[in-house]
Amino acid sequence: MLRRQLFSLPALAALSILCAGGAALAQGYPNKVVKLQVPFAPGGTTDIVARVIADPLGKVLGQTVVIENKAGGGGVVGANETAKSAPDGYSLGMGTVSTTAANPAINPKTPYNPLTDFTPVINIAATPNVIAVHPSFPARNYKEFIAEIKKNPGKYSYSSSGTGGIGHLQTELFKNLTGTFITHIPYRGAGPALNDTVAGQVQIIFDNLPSALPFIQQKRLIPIVVAAPQRLAVLPDVPTFKEVGLEPVNRMAYYGIVGPKGLPADVVDKLSSGVRKALEDPAVRKRIEDTGSIIVANTPEQFAAQIKAEFEVYKKVVESARLRLD
Repeated sequence: MLRRQLFSLPALAALSILCAGGAALAQGYPNKVVKLQVPFAPGGTTDIVARVIADPLGKVLGQTVVIENKAGGGGVVGANETAKSAPDGYSLGMGTVSTTAANPAINPKTPYNPLTDFTPVINIAATPNVIAVHPSFPARNYKEFIAEIKKNPGKYSYSSSGTGGIGHLQTELFKNLTGTFITHIPYRGAGPALNDTVAGQVQIIFDNLPSALPFIQQKRLIPIVVAAPQRLAVLPDVPTFKEVGLEPVNRMAYYGIVGPKGLPADVVDKLSSGVRKALEDPAVRKRIEDTGSIIVANTPEQFAAQIKAEFEVYKKVVESARLRLD
C-alpha cells in the first residue's frame, strides 16, 4: 500500500502542476508581442482593417500587436504560415474570403484546409466589392462598360489581389455569366494592383471598396458596379450586381482574425472580447466605417459558420461555372 502511495502521489502532483501551468499560461496571455499577419502586400483592404484594429487591440490586451505583411499566392502563402504556427496566440492572421473560401475552392493545391486548419476568432468587418476602371477607359457606367468589353474581347485586362483571390474568382464568374473576355493580371495584393490600375497600366480592377474608394473619390478610378446588399451611400449612382442581373456575383467580403487550429479557448475569448472592446471606441468604428465597411464583430462560432458557408458557396460557383486557375 505504501509503495502504491509513493508512486501515485508524485504522479498526481505532476499532473496538478501541469494543469496549473496550463491555466496560468492562458491566464497570463499575452505576456509578449502578438503578431497579426496580413497575407497580402500593404495598401489593400485587409492591410487597412488590420492596421486600424492593431493599436487599439494592443491597448486592450496590454501588449503590442504588430502587423507583418506576407504576400503571395493570392493570400495562400501568408495564410499557410498562420495555419502552421504554434497555437499559443502569438501568431495570428487576417482571415479573408480569398484565403478561407475563394482560393481553397478554386485551387486544389491549397496547402491547408480552411475549415479545419484555423481557429476562427472574430469577423471584424464586411466590405462591398467594386469593379472600377481607369479614367481613360471608354465607359462611365455599367451599360457602356459591358458594351465595350463585349465589342472588344481580349482587348482589356483586369488586375486583382492575386490568383484565386476573391477579385479573381468574382471577375471570372462575371465573365462566365456575361460571356465576355478580359485578361487576368494577378498581383501580390490589392495595393500593387491598385497602383498599376490608377497608373493606367491595367484598365480594370475588381477590388474591395475600402482600398479603391480613395481613388474613386479623387476621380482617379471610375466605379462601374458594386457587390453589396443595396446601393451605397458613398456611391449612390452605382448599381449593384443584383440590379444588373448578376446576383451570383453580389457577394461582400469579410475581414476577421484567425489563429492556427488548437488555439486555447481562453485565448480565443480574450482576443475576441478584446476586439469587441476596441470597437466600442467611436473613433475606431468611424475609421472602419469611413472606408465603406460594415462592423460585424461576431462570435468565434458565428465566424466559423460564415467561413464554412462562404467556402461552400464558392465551391459551387467553381463547379457550376467550371472555373479554372489561369
